[in-house]
Amino acid sequence: MAVIEFIAQYGGWSWIVLGLALLALELAVSGAFLVWLGAAAIVTGLAVIVSAISWPLQWALFGVLSLVLVAGWLGYQRRRYGKTPPSESPMLNRRTARYLEREVVLAEAIKNGMGRVHIEDSIWQVTGPDLPAGASVRIVGAKGPVLVVEPVGLV
Repeated sequence: MAVIEFIAQYGGWSWIVLGLALLALELAVSGAFLVWLGAAAIVTGLAVIVSAISWPLQWALFGVLSLVLVAGWLGYQRRRYGKTPPSESPMLNRRTARYLEREVVLAEAIKNGMGRVHIEDSIWQVTGPDLPAGASVRIVGAKGPVLVVEPVGLV
């Protein structure tokens, strides 16, 4: 009952403070969800300041505004991006795909179809034609965690 008494005592300002708190919390929690609840609380607070409405109607207004704003945002996102929004790092979980067409030098000779290359801070197993260590190769594909290479400069 303390929440109801607080809202009754401070009216619209309690909703505005709640909305600002939700907006501040959105800075710490990602997802763009609390921003719409915060906006709904602020609009509810402004409506209470302009016209004195009872607390049950305040909660109803806040609930309806929250649902409308969140549903509107989700609908907008789906229309804009489809079911999955674009990623800032589309190759994040596709490590081998990031290396396609890259030229590297063999760290370990390819013997019997298997060798190793050093890429950035990792050593990768490669498959391809037998080549000596130090030969330049181009990454042309991947089979799971094994990179498929071909010699550079040979036609």
